[in-house]
Amino acid sequence: MIKGMTGFGSAQLSKNKVKAAVEIRTVNHRYFDVSYYMPTGFGSYENKVRQLIQKNIQRGRITVSIRITQQPERTAVLDRGVVKAYLKNIHSLQKEFKLKDDIKISDIISLPGVFETKEIFVARETLWPDLEKCLKKALAGLVIMRKREGKSLEMDVSDKLRRMLLQTKKIEKALGVILKGKKKVLGPDEFLSFQKSTDVNEEIIRLNHFVAEMKKLLKATAPVGKQMDFIAQEMQRETNTIGSKIQDKVVSNAVIALKGKIEKIREQAQNVE
Repeated sequence: MIKGMTGFGSAQLSKNKVKAAVEIRTVNHRYFDVSYYMPTGFGSYENKVRQLIQKNIQRGRITVSIRITQQPERTAVLDRGVVKAYLKNIHSLQKEFKLKDDIKISDIISLPGVFETKEIFVARETLWPDLEKCLKKALAGLVIMRKREGKSLEMDVSDKLRRMLLQTKKIEKALGVILKGKKKVLGPDEFLSFQKSTDVNEEIIRLNHFVAEMKKLLKATAPVGKQMDFIAQEMQRETNTIGSKIQDKVVSNAVIALKGKIEKIREQAQNVE
């Protein structure tokens, strides 16, 4: 079954004191195009993420977002060497200048350099196994959504193909009526010439063939969006030829209806992977 190109999937990561949110979005695009939004230092994972996505998606504009929503807080580290240096100098001052003021802990810890705050960074190397699981979970949800869109697209295109066959039958029937009427008023040579100039049997056969091919593509599991667009272009060419060969109101209306259906199919093909 065909798949669409619009999808969204998300997952949450929680390991030790680290929490992260993973989101993957896709929209229609002619090629495979990935954009990454990751925390600082996670750029080295881009290639791994790309390979993971390519196993599930072959076409579309993909946006991958990884956000660290919680990580270990900063810690305060006591620099004992600085404290010793301060105390040594204070005692030296007391002795030299005969100072008697007592030293309080609050005085010591307020001095510059006694405490140093350190930010604990997320160790990305240890996170990858869990991050990979999250990416796979998000991709699974995204693929389900793309499959649902594909089912809707299949139903819509199938209906348009059915209506196209009704129009080709109208054209064949109208041409039969036209030839029957012309045979009564034209001489043998003139009629043969007219019959030859209005012969659209080849175009009708090819158009019906393309409809059958399109139906097969709708059942495919591999990406077929570009093939559908190509076949729709060929349908348009055959329809234009029919319209140029037969100047008749019924046929002209059928040709206009065919062009409308084909254009809609081309538009839908842009949404098929």
